[in-house]
Amino acid sequence: MLANRIGVRELVEFTVRTGDLNPANSPSANTAALGSRIHRQVQDAHDESGYESEVYLKTEETVAGQSYTIDGRADGVLTSDDGVLLEEIKTSARDFDKLPQNTRDRYWAQAKVYGHYLCDQRDLPGLTIDLIYFDTREKKAEHHKIDCTAAELTDFYDHLLAQFAVWIQMRSDIITARNKSAQALHFPFPKFRTGQHELAGAVYKTIYSNNRLFALAPTGTGKTISTLFPTIKAMGEGLINRAFYLTAKAATRTVAEDAMALMAGEGLMAKSITLTARDTIKFNDEPDEPSENPYMLGYYDRLLPALQDMLANENQLTRSVIERYAQKHTLDPFEFSLDASLFCDVVICDYNYLFDPRVFLQRFFAEDDSGNFFLIDEAHNLVDRARNMYSAAVDRESFVAINEDLKDEKGRQVNRLKKSIRECIDCLDIIAGNLKGQEHFQKDQIEELRDVLDGFTSRFHDWLEMEPTPQSKFVVDTCLDTFFLANAFLKIGEFYDDGFVTRIYRDDGKLFVKLLCLNPSPLLDASMKKGGGAVLFSATLSPMNYYRDMLGGVEDSMGYTLPSPFPPDNQRVIACANVDTTYRQRQNSLPTITACLTAMVRAKNGNYMVFAPSYAYLDMVHQAFVRANPDLRVVAQESGMTASERTAFLDAFADGDPVTGFAVLGGSFSEGIDLRGDALLGSAIVSVGLPGLSGETDQLRDYYQERSGQGFAYAYQLPGFNNVLQAAGRVIRGERDVGVVLLLDRRFATRRYTELFPPQWSNYDVTRDTRGLATNLTTFWQGHQTNEG
Repeated sequence: MLANRIGVRELVEFTVRTGDLNPANSPSANTAALGSRIHRQVQDAHDESGYESEVYLKTEETVAGQSYTIDGRADGVLTSDDGVLLEEIKTSARDFDKLPQNTRDRYWAQAKVYGHYLCDQRDLPGLTIDLIYFDTREKKAEHHKIDCTAAELTDFYDHLLAQFAVWIQMRSDIITARNKSAQALHFPFPKFRTGQHELAGAVYKTIYSNNRLFALAPTGTGKTISTLFPTIKAMGEGLINRAFYLTAKAATRTVAEDAMALMAGEGLMAKSITLTARDTIKFNDEPDEPSENPYMLGYYDRLLPALQDMLANENQLTRSVIERYAQKHTLDPFEFSLDASLFCDVVICDYNYLFDPRVFLQRFFAEDDSGNFFLIDEAHNLVDRARNMYSAAVDRESFVAINEDLKDEKGRQVNRLKKSIRECIDCLDIIAGNLKGQEHFQKDQIEELRDVLDGFTSRFHDWLEMEPTPQSKFVVDTCLDTFFLANAFLKIGEFYDDGFVTRIYRDDGKLFVKLLCLNPSPLLDASMKKGGGAVLFSATLSPMNYYRDMLGGVEDSMGYTLPSPFPPDNQRVIACANVDTTYRQRQNSLPTITACLTAMVRAKNGNYMVFAPSYAYLDMVHQAFVRANPDLRVVAQESGMTASERTAFLDAFADGDPVTGFAVLGGSFSEGIDLRGDALLGSAIVSVGLPGLSGETDQLRDYYQERSGQGFAYAYQLPGFNNVLQAAGRVIRGERDVGVVLLLDRRFATRRYTELFPPQWSNYDVTRDTRGLATNLTTFWQGHQTNEG
C-alpha cells in the first residue's frame, strides 16, 4: 500500500501564501539542471568531514485517520564543535531584497521545517539555518543566517501543520471517497472489446511493478478507457496517488474527459482536471498588468474558499468548470487550475507539462515521486515534439530590432542593457563572418554566444525591476519575445551533450544559431523517472523497438502489441507496384496515379481521401484528378487554413453527396479525425511519405547511423511510414466499417516496407497494373454488398 506523501515544498507552498498573485515578480525560472549544478557547486565547496549533502528528512503525520509521509531533502547539514548548521540553497536572477515577501517567507519556512525535522530526529537543542541565496546574474552566493531553538522550530511547524490540516482534510476526504468508489468500480461497458481486457491487465501490471510499458493498440481498441480504468483501480488499491494523462492535442484530452465521465456514471468519485494553456484560458477582461488585475490582487486570500466551493460540488474540473468558479471567486483561471490540480486524482494535460524544461509542473515534478503515474497517449507524436521541446534558437535580427526599440530609453540600467545587446550582435556578426555558405553544423556549443546571452538576460532582469514608465512598459512588451528566446537558448544549453548539434544558418537573409536535439530519449527517460512508471500507447507505435529507443525505453521496459478488434476482411490493403513517386518520376507517374485514384472512387460510390507528402505534390495530384474526373466533387486542403475552413472541409464528408478529399500526409486531416461508417470508404496514400531532404534530417541520419546503423530508417523511413499508418487509420474506425487503403508507390511492395506492415495488414495485396487494381476493388466491394447502407 503506497503511503500518502506530501512534500515539504508542497506543505509550504500551500500555507505560506497570502495576498496578491504576481507572476511578473516571481523569481526567474531556472532549469532543474542549472539549479542542481549550482547546488553542487555550493555543496562541493565544503571540505569539512562533518558535512552532509542532500539529507533526506521525513516525518509521519496522521490526519483524518490516514497516515501521511511529509518529506524532503535538506541541501546541506554541517556538524561541528560549534553546533549544527542547516543549509537551504535557492537560486534566482534578481536581488534577494527585491524578491516578493511571499517568496522569501516560503524560503525561510521550508528551511525551518527541515530544521524541525533535523532537531527531532537527532535530538538537537537547536541549530543555525543558513539560507544561501545564489544570484545567477552576479554568480555569487549570499548567506543569511538565523539561530533557532528546537522549541521555536516545533512551534513554527505545529502552526504550519494546523494551517495545512485544512488542506490535508480536503485531500483526505477526496482520497477516501475515491478509493472506496474505485474498489467497487466496474468496467463502464457491458463487455470488453477484443484486446481491451488484455491491455487493461498489462497497464495494471505495469503500475504494480513500477515499470514502463509501450503498447501498440490498433484503432478501435478503446485505448483511453482501457488505460484509465486499470489506473483508477490501482489508485483505489493504494498503488499510486495520482495519474497524469498526457496528450499532444486538445481533441485527445476531450476523449480522456469522456472516459472519466463514463466511470463517474458507474459511481466513481474521483477528481479529474484538464489543464489549459495560460493564453487560452485567460479572461478577456484581464489587464496585462498584474498590479491592475482584479483576478490576481488578493488572489491567495480568496483561494481556499474557492477551492472548497469547487471541490465540494464538482468532480470533473474541465475548462468550463474552472472558468465558472474562477469568475465567481475573482481568481486568475490558469493559476486557479494549477492550485486545484493538487487535489485531483487524474490530471489531463499536454506533453509539455511533464517533458518541457521551460514549463513543466514544478509543484509535481521538482522531486521524484513514485506515487505519480503517466499515461502518454498518441505516443508516436512525442518523438518530434520532444526534439522541438529540447531545441532552441536565437537570431541576430531580433537583437537589432530591440536595440532600435530601446534607443529613446534613458538611465544606467538601460544603458547596461544596450551594451549587452550590442555584445550579442557583435558575437553573432563574428559567427556570421565565419559561416561559409548557408548552413554549418558543429558538435560543440558556442560558449562566447552563451556568455553574451547570459549577460543580456541578466541585464534585462535588472531593467525589468526598475519602476516602469508608460513608455517603457510598451518597450518591455516589444522586447520580451527576444528575452524569452535567449532564456530558452540558455536553458536548453544546460542539457547539451553528444545527442545535440549546433546549427548555424541563414534563412531569408537572417542569421540563426540553433541548439538542435537529435536524441531526446535520455531527457524523456529522466522526466518519466519523476513518477513510478508510465504507459506509452498509440495505434501506430510500430516498429516497437524504434519507439522504445526514441522515447526513453529502459532495458526492462515492456512492449505489448494488441490485435485489431475488427474483422480483417473488412479492409482491403493494396500496394500498387506500378506507381513510381520518386522525385524525378513524379510528373511521369501522374497518369498512372490518376488512373489508380479513379479506379478507387469508381469501384464504389462514396467518400474518399487522397494523401500526398507536400502541398506542391498534392496540388499536382489534385489537378490531374480533376482534369480526368470533371464530374466528381472534390475538396482540397490548403496551407494555413482557418478553423472554419478546416470545419468546412470535414463537413463535406457528412452532407450526403460523395466527395474526394485531398490532404497533406502528416497534416491535420491525416490524424485524429473520425469519419465512421460510410463517411469514408477509402484512403489512398501517394508515396512512402519520406520527410523532405534537409540538413537537420541528414544530421539525424548520420547520428543514428553511427549509433546503431539505422540512420536512414530512423531519420527518413520510419517517420514517413508512421504518417502513412496514420492516414490509413482514418478508414476503419468502428466494427461495422468497411473500406480500402491504396498504397501508391512501388516501394510499398518491397520487403523493406512489408516488414513494417501492422498485423491487421497481413492479408495485403499487390497489383501491378490499373486493370488488376480495378478488378481487385470490384471483387472486394461485391463481397461486402450486404453492408451497403
